[in-house]
Amino acid sequence: MSELRLIHGFHAVTSSLRQREGMVREVYLDGSRHDRRAKDLLALAETRGARVMLVDAKRLDGMTGQARHQGVAARVEAVRMPTHIEDVLDELTEPPLLLLLDGVTDPHNLGACLRVADGMGVHAVIAPKDHAVGLNATVAKVASGAADTVPYIMVTNLARTMRELKERNIWLIGTDERAEQDLYGAKLEGALGWVLGAEGEGMRRLTRETCDMLVRIPMLGSVESLNVSVSAGICLAEARRQRRAI
Repeated sequence: MSELRLIHGFHAVTSSLRQREGMVREVYLDGSRHDRRAKDLLALAETRGARVMLVDAKRLDGMTGQARHQGVAARVEAVRMPTHIEDVLDELTEPPLLLLLDGVTDPHNLGACLRVADGMGVHAVIAPKDHAVGLNATVAKVASGAADTVPYIMVTNLARTMRELKERNIWLIGTDERAEQDLYGAKLEGALGWVLGAEGEGMRRLTRETCDMLVRIPMLGSVESLNVSVSAGICLAEARRQRRAI
C-alpha cells in the first residue's frame, strides 16, 4: 500500500493533479462552491481519474485542522524523495546548487522557499531536524507542488553536514547583513550551497562560522531585512545568472 498524505488549497491540489496523474486518489470539495475555480478543479480531477467527494466546510475544517483550505483538500500518494544528500549528489550531472535553511520554523516560509528552489533549479533543500519545520499540509499548499519536486532533507547536525559538503568541494555561502562582501561582487560559479537563517535571528553561530564566505544583500530602501524566501530567491537567481554567463 502506498502512503497517502493530505494536502489542501487550490494551488496545491491543482498542481498535484496536473503533475502527478493517477497519484491523487481523492478530492474533497466544499459542496457549496459553484464558482469557476471549483468547476475547473472538478473537470481536471475527472480527467485525472481522481475520486471527487462533495463535503461540507465543517468536514474540511476537521480534516485540515482548521487550516485555510479554501474549500478543497485531497489525499495523494506520497512521493518518495531522497532522504540523504549523498543520494542526490551522486546522481547529478551538473555542479550542485543547494539551499540550506537554519532555523526556519514557519511552514509558510518553508513552502515559499521550496517554491523558489523549484523555480531556480535547486537540487535539494537541507535543514536541521531541530528548530525547523517539517513537510506538512500548509507547506505543501504554499509550495504549490514544489514539495513533491524538490528534495527536502532534514539532518541531525547541520554544521557536520556542511563540513561533509565542503569535503565534496561544494562552496558554502551564507547571508549576513554585516558581511563586507556584496552579493553582486561575489563569484558564484561551480558547486554551491546558499546558507540562510530565519528572518530576525539569522543563522546560528556555528552555522555562520562553518560557511566558506558571507555576503550581504544590498538594501537600498528603509527596510532593514527581507523574508527568508525573498532572500533565497535573490541569491539563487544571481547564482543562476552567473552560471548562464559562463
